[in-house]
Amino acid sequence: QVQLVESGGGLVQPGGSLRLSCAASGFTLSTFVMGWYRQAPGKQRELVASIGRLPISTNYADSVKGRFTISRDNARNTVYLQMNSLKPEDTAIYYCNARTSAYDYWGQGTQVTVSS
Repeated sequence: QVQLVESGGGLVQPGGSLRLSCAASGFTLSTFVMGWYRQAPGKQRELVASIGRLPISTNYADSVKGRFTISRDNARNTVYLQMNSLKPEDTAIYYCNARTSAYDYWGQGTQVTVSS
């Protein structure tokens, strides 16, 4: 059974950090392009960061460049999103995505709230 399970979300103060994890099962993560998306209330889902297969390349939304870092651990079948210097506008549900030309998998999402 294919699953993507996100964890690590929560409530954090502005300027704080969180690390999101996305554990994959039922498929080999190393063969997929992995991405983190987010959706804030009343807004469309947007790409936050993505990481390719070998050679590994990364891509970030302009709004998170220099603050967020995406990484993957193929041995653990897990992808991470390190989020630093968090801002209230980063508040959203964060979703993990795995895709190839033939497959497109989504996790259930994890809530990130940045508030004082």
